[in-house]
Amino acid sequence: MTTIDRRTPVGHVWLVGAGPGDPDLLTVKAQRCLAEADVVFHDALVAPEVVALAESAQRFSVGKRVGRAPIGQSAIQRLLIRTARRGRRVVRLKGGDPFVFGRGGEEALALGAAGVPFEVVPGLTAAVTAPALADIPVTHRGAASGFVVLTGHDDAASDTLLARMAPGSLTLVVLMGLRRRRQLASRLKRHGWPAATPVAIICDAGTRHADVWRGTLDRLAREPLDLPANAAGTIVVGDVVTVGARIAAARPHTSPSAAGGRSAVR
Repeated sequence: MTTIDRRTPVGHVWLVGAGPGDPDLLTVKAQRCLAEADVVFHDALVAPEVVALAESAQRFSVGKRVGRAPIGQSAIQRLLIRTARRGRRVVRLKGGDPFVFGRGGEEALALGAAGVPFEVVPGLTAAVTAPALADIPVTHRGAASGFVVLTGHDDAASDTLLARMAPGSLTLVVLMGLRRRRQLASRLKRHGWPAATPVAIICDAGTRHADVWRGTLDRLAREPLDLPANAAGTIVVGDVVTVGARIAAARPHTSPSAAGGRSAVR
């Protein structure tokens, strides 16, 4: 075990939310942290344009990728602690918000237990911004008075929640659920959600690769979807998807935005 010289000044860790992908959607504080960082540990799905804002920092990817052995959460926490104890200014950069299925809470607890100063810098979560960038409001009068955010990884926890929800009463937003989308559709129908319930999948929101698929629970369960490999995806289930289509249709024809243009819709 490496012995820490107690005379070495203790550094600082910022747990920073990178938002959905577009650098223009970063907070001012997130940009400042990246500019001041000595070291950045970033997730795999953080947009390269965002990572590049840390011009003077060492940058390391610690995210999960298909076909590549992931770095364990405990190993990431040890990296943060060790690097900060060497007196470095460290940014732990996560897609979306660090406290929304980003394990930011685990890292904050580990840093606190190790006596390492840290600060949480919130980011725009994909649970809200991905639908908004596809013109889908997660709440809308007459369609949904609230929304629920689930992870696609934890079937047991989501089943417990779905069993208590009246089908269609709230908008359902599922993060990290692309690879299990058919199982999700089947589970929702098993809990009483109609097969015709509108569904949207927003891939790579806020990037030049942004794409939107619209369909129904029945189509989600049956059809193979041509989705980009390793895409970051957000699934939205509920009548707000239809509202979003109306909003998109009502939009005056204008030139594409600087953020990469309008998403393709299928």
